[in-house]
Amino acid sequence: MAKITDPDNLQRGVHIQFNTGSNSSGSKTIQLFITGTLSNDGVTGQCVYSKCKELWQSQADLVVFPFPIISITEKKFDLVNSWDWADATTRNLIRDAGWSLKNASNVTLQDWMGFITLGDVGTGQVYYQQGSITGSAQNNTFTSSVNNAVQIYGTAGYGGFNYYSYFKAFIREFGKTYDQTKLSAIGETSVTYQTYAFPLQNSTDAKITHADVIVSSSVPYTLITMSYYTASQYRTIGALPYTFNTIINGAGATKEQIYEKVQLLLRTGSNINSQSGSSALFSGSIIGKTADALLQFVGDTLYTSDGVYIDNISNNDINFYVFSDTGSNERTFPYVAAGTITFSDTLASDVSGSYKMFFTALPTGSYGSSSAVIVLDNNDNPITGSTSGSTSVSFTFDYDGNIQGNRTSGSDAPVTVVAIGLSTAQYVSTTATITRTNANAISLVSALERNYSNP
Repeated sequence: MAKITDPDNLQRGVHIQFNTGSNSSGSKTIQLFITGTLSNDGVTGQCVYSKCKELWQSQADLVVFPFPIISITEKKFDLVNSWDWADATTRNLIRDAGWSLKNASNVTLQDWMGFITLGDVGTGQVYYQQGSITGSAQNNTFTSSVNNAVQIYGTAGYGGFNYYSYFKAFIREFGKTYDQTKLSAIGETSVTYQTYAFPLQNSTDAKITHADVIVSSSVPYTLITMSYYTASQYRTIGALPYTFNTIINGAGATKEQIYEKVQLLLRTGSNINSQSGSSALFSGSIIGKTADALLQFVGDTLYTSDGVYIDNISNNDINFYVFSDTGSNERTFPYVAAGTITFSDTLASDVSGSYKMFFTALPTGSYGSSSAVIVLDNNDNPITGSTSGSTSVSFTFDYDGNIQGNRTSGSDAPVTVVAIGLSTAQYVSTTATITRTNANAISLVSALERNYSNP
C-alpha cells in the first residue's frame, strides 16, 4: 500500500472515526484504523485535516462540535477544542506532519515533531536519542526509512519533558556502514512541532568479514579496548605531538580487525569506556550505541573521527591511517616503505648464514668503503639478521623520515644487500632501490659452497 494523500481515499467509518463523547482524559478523539487502503504507510496530516474539513461541511452530527484542527502549514497543525488522537496507533499513522496538542485554554500539553529520514536504510532499525547525550536509545516505531511523529514536549501529565534542543538519530546494523545525524546536520539548534528531514543512510560494509561471536570472543579482538578522556592526550605523529581525547588500544591487530571491534562496541547498549571510574582523567560510562562514530574506511585507508587516536597499530598498516586531532586537523605518519628479502635454499639451510643491508651511496659514505652505513628500519633497528631456517624476511623503512648519512628524506633509497654463509652458501650481494611502496622485493641467490672447510 502507498501513503494516503487524497481525502477521497480516507473513508469515515472505515479508515477514520470520530468519538465526540468524552474519553478518560476529557478529550474528543480522532481514530485511524489499519484496514483496506490504509496500511502502515499511513496518511498525511494534511489529508486528515482536509478530510475533517469535508466532513464538517457535510456531516450534521459533526458540525455541531468545534472543529478539531488548525492548520498552521501543510506540515504543522494544532489539535484544539479538546480534540486529540485516540491512541498510539493513530499517532503512528500520521505522515509528513508535526502537531501541538492544546487544552481548552489553548495551553500546550504536547508537541510532536515530524521525523523524516532522507536516504536509503533498507529494512534497518533507526533509533534516536533525545534530551541530552545521556539520553537512552529509543527504537523508531517502524523499521526502514522514517516518516512518523516523535514527541518532543509534554507537560506533567504527558511525560513531563522538554526535548526541543537535543535530537540525534542512528542507523547501525551488522554488515552495514554506520550513519548518524543530529540537529546541526540540518542547520538547526532546536525543533518545534513541524517536520524535519534528517540525512541518514547505510550500505553494505565490505570491511566487516567476521561474525559478532568471533569479534566478541577471540584474540586479537578481545584485546582491543577504548578509553575516553576528559583531558587532552598527546600522541607524536612524525616529529610533533598532537592532542586527542579518545584512545583506542589496537593491540597490534590489523586495521580491519580494529574497525570490526569498534563497530561491534558501537552497537552495544552497555558501557564501552574501559577506563571509566579509574580516575578523574577519564570520562564516565559511555554507552556504545549512542556514542559518536569513531572510524571510517575510505578505500583501504582508515580515518578516525575528531580526537580519536589508535595506539599499538600494526607496522604493516601504518601508511593506511589518517588521524583527526581535537582541532579537526588530519595527521598522518611519515611514509613507511616495506618489503621482503628472499633467500635461496643455500642461505636458508646454512646455520651460519647472515645478511646485511647497506646504503649504496650516501654523502657521508658508500658501500665498499670503511664508512658504509647499515640501513635502519622504521624502529631504528639495523636491517641485519640470520638467514638460517628462513626463506624470506620482511623489513620496514622510514621513507619520509630517514636521514642517515645526510640522506635526502622522502626520496628513493639505493641499497646493497649482502649475505654469506659458511658450509652451504657463498658470499652474494645484490643492489636494489627502496621506493615509496609496501611491495619492495629483494632477492639473494647464493651459489652452493663447495670448498669451505674447517676440520
